[in-house]
Amino acid sequence: MMAAILTGHDQEFLSLAYDEAKAGFDEGGCPIGSVLARGGELIAQGRNQRVQGGDPIAHGEMDCLRKAGRQKTYKGMTLYTSLSPCMMCSGTIVQFGIERVVVGENVNFGGNEDFLRERGVEVIVVNDQDCIDLMARFIEEKPQLWAEDIAEDAE
Repeated sequence: MMAAILTGHDQEFLSLAYDEAKAGFDEGGCPIGSVLARGGELIAQGRNQRVQGGDPIAHGEMDCLRKAGRQKTYKGMTLYTSLSPCMMCSGTIVQFGIERVVVGENVNFGGNEDFLRERGVEVIVVNDQDCIDLMARFIEEKPQLWAEDIAEDAE
């Protein structure tokens, strides 16, 4: 699954993020999954729930962070996401002080890696082929839903 060699538990947690994305796709939603971990400890995992829950801010990263519940600190944590985070999710990453983000892919959607890096977040873009293929399939099959998710007018 990996297009790059990752360290420690990165492959395991990015694979979990992909599994969350795939589950969201299978439910008819946007295939974006996320995992929050501290070292080798899984804190939470989630997926985009906009369609399933009718919640416009339930992006994959937001769902994951909501499931993580209150945290005294996010120091030492890594957020894994199957797709580069949008500005809303990037702002939340900065707000919470999450120090490291591993991105499954940014081919189909170039998110806000520069914004994050400028604010001291370590960002690793893997460009995992499974993540790329799943999102490309979604965009091809459901272009209007994708446009809605990224707040663009559908053609």
